[in-house]
Amino acid sequence: HPQKKGKKTKSRGLIMLLGLLLTRNKLRKLIMVASAKAAVPTVTDQAAAMQLSQCAKNLATSLAELRTASQKAHEACGPMEIDSALNTVQTLKNELQDAKMAAVDGQLKPLPGETLEKCAQDLGSTSKAVGSSMAQLLTCAAQGNEHYTGVAARETAQALKTLAQAARGVAASTTDPVAAHAMLDSARDVMEGSAMLIQEAKQALAAPGDADSQQRLAQVAKAVSHSLNNCVNCLPGQKDVDVALKSIGESSKKLLVDLLPPSSKSFQEAQSELNQAAADLNQSAGEVVHATRGQSGELAAASGKFSDDFDEFLDAGIEMAGQAQTKEDQIQVIGNLKSISMASSKLLLAAKSLSVDPGAPNAKNLLAAAARAVTESINQLITLCTQQAPGQKECDNALRELETVKGMLDNPNEPVSDLSYFDCIEGVMENSKVLGESMAGISQNAKTGDLLVFGECVGVASKALCGLTEAAAQAAYLVGISDPNSQAGQQGLVDPIQFARANQAIQMACQNLVDPASSPSQVLSAATIVAKHTSALCNACRIASSKTANPVAKRHFVQSAKEVANSTANLVKTIKALDGDFSEENRNKCRIATAPLIEAVENLTAFASNPEFVSIPAQISTEGSRAQEPILISAKTMLESSSLLIKTARSLAINPKDPPTWSVLAGHSHTVSDSIKSLITSIRDKAPGQRECDYSIDGINRCIRDIEQASLAAVSQSLATRDDISVEALQEQLTSVVQEIGHLIDPIATAARGEAAQLGHKVTQLASYFEPLVLAAVGVASKTLDHQQQMTVLDQSKTLAESALQMLYAAKEGGGNPKASHTHDAITEAAQLMKEAVDDIMVTLNEAASEVGMVGGMVDSIAEAMSKLDEGTPADPKGTFVDYQTTVVKYSKAIAVTAQEMMTKSVTNPEELGGLASQMTNDYGHLALQGRMAAATAEPEEIGFQIKTRVQELGHGCIFLVQKAGALQICPTDSYTKRELIECARAVTEKVSLVLSALQAGNKGTQACITAASAVSGIIADLDTTIMFATAGTLNAENNESFADHRENILKTAKALVEDTKLLVSGAASSQDKLAQAAQSSANTITQLAEVVKLGAASLGSDDPETQVVLINAIKDVAKALSDLIGATKGAASKPADDPSMYQLKGAAKVMVTNVTSLLKTVKAVEDEATRGTRALEATIEYIKQELTVFQSNEVPEKTSSPEESIRMTKGITMATAKAVAAGNSCRQEDVIATANLSRKAVADMLTACKQASYHQEVSEEVRERALRFGTECTLGYLELLEHVLLILQKPTPELKHQLSAFSKRVAGAVTELIQSAEAMKGTEWVDPEDPTVIAETELLGAAASIEAAAKKLEQLKPRAKPKQADETLDFEEQILEAAKSIAAATSALVKSASAAQRELVAQGKVGAIPANAADDGQWSQGLISAARMVAAATSNLCEAANASVQGHASEEKLISSAKQVAASTAQLLVACKVKADHDSEAMRRLQAAGNAVKRASDNLVRAAQKAAFGKAEDDDVVVKTKFVGGIAQIIAAQEEMLKKERELEEARKKLAQIRQQQYKFLPTELREDEG
Repeated sequence: HPQKKGKKTKSRGLIMLLGLLLTRNKLRKLIMVASAKAAVPTVTDQAAAMQLSQCAKNLATSLAELRTASQKAHEACGPMEIDSALNTVQTLKNELQDAKMAAVDGQLKPLPGETLEKCAQDLGSTSKAVGSSMAQLLTCAAQGNEHYTGVAARETAQALKTLAQAARGVAASTTDPVAAHAMLDSARDVMEGSAMLIQEAKQALAAPGDADSQQRLAQVAKAVSHSLNNCVNCLPGQKDVDVALKSIGESSKKLLVDLLPPSSKSFQEAQSELNQAAADLNQSAGEVVHATRGQSGELAAASGKFSDDFDEFLDAGIEMAGQAQTKEDQIQVIGNLKSISMASSKLLLAAKSLSVDPGAPNAKNLLAAAARAVTESINQLITLCTQQAPGQKECDNALRELETVKGMLDNPNEPVSDLSYFDCIEGVMENSKVLGESMAGISQNAKTGDLLVFGECVGVASKALCGLTEAAAQAAYLVGISDPNSQAGQQGLVDPIQFARANQAIQMACQNLVDPASSPSQVLSAATIVAKHTSALCNACRIASSKTANPVAKRHFVQSAKEVANSTANLVKTIKALDGDFSEENRNKCRIATAPLIEAVENLTAFASNPEFVSIPAQISTEGSRAQEPILISAKTMLESSSLLIKTARSLAINPKDPPTWSVLAGHSHTVSDSIKSLITSIRDKAPGQRECDYSIDGINRCIRDIEQASLAAVSQSLATRDDISVEALQEQLTSVVQEIGHLIDPIATAARGEAAQLGHKVTQLASYFEPLVLAAVGVASKTLDHQQQMTVLDQSKTLAESALQMLYAAKEGGGNPKASHTHDAITEAAQLMKEAVDDIMVTLNEAASEVGMVGGMVDSIAEAMSKLDEGTPADPKGTFVDYQTTVVKYSKAIAVTAQEMMTKSVTNPEELGGLASQMTNDYGHLALQGRMAAATAEPEEIGFQIKTRVQELGHGCIFLVQKAGALQICPTDSYTKRELIECARAVTEKVSLVLSALQAGNKGTQACITAASAVSGIIADLDTTIMFATAGTLNAENNESFADHRENILKTAKALVEDTKLLVSGAASSQDKLAQAAQSSANTITQLAEVVKLGAASLGSDDPETQVVLINAIKDVAKALSDLIGATKGAASKPADDPSMYQLKGAAKVMVTNVTSLLKTVKAVEDEATRGTRALEATIEYIKQELTVFQSNEVPEKTSSPEESIRMTKGITMATAKAVAAGNSCRQEDVIATANLSRKAVADMLTACKQASYHQEVSEEVRERALRFGTECTLGYLELLEHVLLILQKPTPELKHQLSAFSKRVAGAVTELIQSAEAMKGTEWVDPEDPTVIAETELLGAAASIEAAAKKLEQLKPRAKPKQADETLDFEEQILEAAKSIAAATSALVKSASAAQRELVAQGKVGAIPANAADDGQWSQGLISAARMVAAATSNLCEAANASVQGHASEEKLISSAKQVAASTAQLLVACKVKADHDSEAMRRLQAAGNAVKRASDNLVRAAQKAAFGKAEDDDVVVKTKFVGGIAQIIAAQEEMLKKERELEEARKKLAQIRQQQYKFLPTELREDEG
């Protein structure tokens, strides 16, 4: 249907345009978002800042969503893109035809805003974009990539659209109708050829790899390229340049004749004419360079004049060649004339290129270089041909060179070379030294008349002056762009200037290689230049291919690098042959070999100029230009005075006896010297970043003083609260500032180490954030009620400012000098400290934000992590896909678990959602980082793209879930938000499964290994639980079955596991499918084996738990070995046979076989009472050896533990040693089995605790090594003891038994050393965990925590809702709560005071820090412990009673009783502490005050409750029955109830007395005496 077709075409076109806009403007949009976020903290207007921040977030979110939507739309419409592009090009062709018709009729008018110059420039710049996108189209079609061929087709169509508009504008604006018609015709030819190219690309996609279609594609592409050149040549001025180029080509044919006509002029006449023609040609070259900056007419005139001057110069040169005496001299002159011809052509081509596209990178530098090449080639010819007085031609050459380089100083807004700022300084210093020496030589040799040396000195001086000018121009450029007001450039994927320079250098070197006049040294020099630049190009291609996310570009860069490398290798072979024999044949081979290299480099340079890859150049501000002036003025003065000096020296060389001229020479020499001094001073004074560092240091120092003032105010409780802004807005501001500071750390460190031009920008930007940081931090502190939190925020802000100050000092010292390596360590250290300070303050802010449901920072973090997925990968990923796959799986599962917890907590504890959201944010950050690497290393690339997309989709899900968590925290009762959160959590879980499935598609085998390893770890945990049941004697068989019923099944399953193990090991080297099958099979088999062994163990009966444990330990060893083997297989998958991971795999397989064999032996020996103990001991020895191997590995444990834990675990070794000695003496199998089981656990626990404690962050390297050494020695000693026991079991003799004590002593010695090393870990604060004083303190702190928790619980209590009653009742319940709260607060203070009092006792020496466990100190500690426990328990009861009372579930009497109990236990605590304390001490006074507060609070509560109870009794009205019988019954019932209550009261009194008697027996003596 036509209408439907039209709609489809329109939608395709829209999607195509949208995709193009996103592709083209992605970088700009991202820069815009980043710039907006960076600007937020510096905006002083709060409303404007908040609005800008929100807009930036919205834009970032919208861009991400739009990109995702456009990707999906592109997937749906992708195949139709080529058709759409074809339609567009056909439409453009028709439009140009219509324009031609209008031009013929004289009706073609320019559109508003169109001028000839603007349209000409647009056409010139667009022609390059068309060429670049076509190159990409060819590459994509050749690779058979449909997706990117569509992208390239739409980019080509869009570029052609701009080209057609520009061509129409040029035709409409020109006054020459013939030129207008030619422009429109050539543009139409481009469209026609482009349509054919796109059509051929479409056919090539249908038949990838077809040689014929590839050949047709290449032919059509050449035709389009030719049409494009014709189109550009129709521009005004271009024809004239082409005419000039053609004229030069025609003139140069005169050089191709075999025999030159004899000269008709004298040598002097020919020489004079040549000199004059050389001067004219050199001047015309300068005019061409200047004309490119003006109108198109100026270039036409300049190129025409240059062509005429070249013709005259060529005639003069041929005339001079006719004067040559020998054939060799004639050939040399002709060779030089050919060089001048080539240089002249290159100059006109460079001028033409610059006039077409003035904004092209490096175009101005290329033109300047071409002009210098013309000058140098003229100088070479003059030097060869003229026979002036010695020194004269050198002076003329020098003056021409200086005239040429002067243009560099006119407007240095582009880099002149690759020199860094410090290279420029070195260059100026070296060249100034050379210039000084050569100027002295000029003067000296002019006096003495040694004109040959004089000429050499002039040549050296000229080279030094050119070097000085180049260094000065580059330094001026760097000073300009380093000014903070200048716009710093943005680094692109590649540096087109580098590619263009390399291209030019390689072409010049190849020209020198094939030049017949080149000497062997020149050939080698040219070969070195070629090797250097091709190597740099290949390296740039490698980096670009790793950074780009476009697979076609990635492949193209790799392929181009290969072509360049191969053609270079072929050229090097011919150069080696030429170096051995400079024959014409070898030179010809060399010439042939240069062609492929030049072509490969030109193709690569064209591809690299794609707008998608290029950098955004720096823009020098007015301030930057002013900063350049001192350098430029000094350099210009130096050049002018040097030119005058050389002219003066030239006249002195002819007439050295002219005193006034000597005076003039001295004046010029003085001016040159002064200007060089001024130049050096200017360059040093303008060192980029130094001034900015000083300003920034002053600014941050002021900020630190402001923070210190605020801290003092906070300490004295006089910090003024900011009322003009909410705490949420302040927190958001502070978070934003800290994040921006964090983003600048690495750029500043990089700039300080080697990018001087960026240093000023970065440090100025950094310093601008500290004033907003201080304002926000002080504002947050002023609104924080908790004093500790106030000080934390201020202290962390101050730490950040101080670390930034240290960073700036280090950056100033480094200055961006890559050679100042002594400063680089300090820069790295300062950057690390600053990162830590940023992390600390971000943790504090995130915690504070998550508590109140502010999740903006978390959402930003997730969005930032998602955006990094679109960036390329580092050049050399350090791991393999398997490594990244494993970590991605780990973090994906962690996110899924967190999502499940959030679902649960949304119903039960919404206040905990903030912490879970923070955890999810951190996990996603790690996941995105590892996912990016996994996507980059995945094969094929489609899998990588899928992984990246799935991880990004998971990020969107995490953002929605975190936002819902924040909303629910703010409003915990909102059921709608709860439902939304649960839906979001489910969506996150689903997206996690999609990420996992994408990973599995990437490497099915390794994913199966990860799944199998997870299953095996579950089996190991299950076996640990079974061991606990067996040890407790509760592992019984369900039926009356014997072990024999299970033995065969165990043996059969174990053998099946061995077969699976073999498949698993071989699977590492085979396909992913086989590996997946082997991993799955081994996991199933170990599950079956564990089950049958558990049944077998149960059948042994609970009467023999030790044997049960031996059997389960044996299968547990097998499971652990299998887990290690699966891990090793996963690491070794697809690796070569000599890879280290293969050796690890073999080791793991060996352990697996050993453990399965051990299991089989244990199964066979388990019913043999005579050998099962021996077998258990053998298995334990093998197990300990394997654990020791793990302990000795360099693998860092996942978590750390305290030294106390390590010491506690040594007790198990001591007990096990005693058991082992006893078993060795008794030789009973039961004792041996018990020893084997105990040894296994004791040694494993000791090794784990020792390693975890050793790797604690506060433990030094020396102490760690010592602890690990003694851990190893202790294990080895214990192994020797067990092996000796095994020997005794086999051959029991008194001598062997006697030796047991020696082995046990060795173990005891190692344990002692291990304990001492653990003490060293703790330092001076080490305490004995068994010390009663320490236990007392721990109990006190526990009691305090319990009381504080109870107080929090009371804070949340509210009186129960009930019908409106008397106000007094409501008041009573409020009284209950207030009194209970005050008791809880008072008891908390009391326990803390008691703890302080105890520390005071220790300090006074009344109680030792590590007492000898004396009875009185122990008693005192026990008294304090029991009293603290009683206070905590009583307060807890009080809270429960208060809670129950206000809810109507308990009586006031229970409340009164609980309050009295609190008071009584408080009194006991005071007594316990008074026993030893100094009554006049500060701590004791605080303790007494706290105790009184508790008593007062308790009394208040009792009074309130009693009053309420009394009031209640008065208010209760009894309804008396009026009937007689009913009345008697009522009396009897009342009497019965009264007697019953009296009996209960008596029983309760007796029970209380018994409890008190029992408790009195256990009270410490001090308390009894006190009570007595």
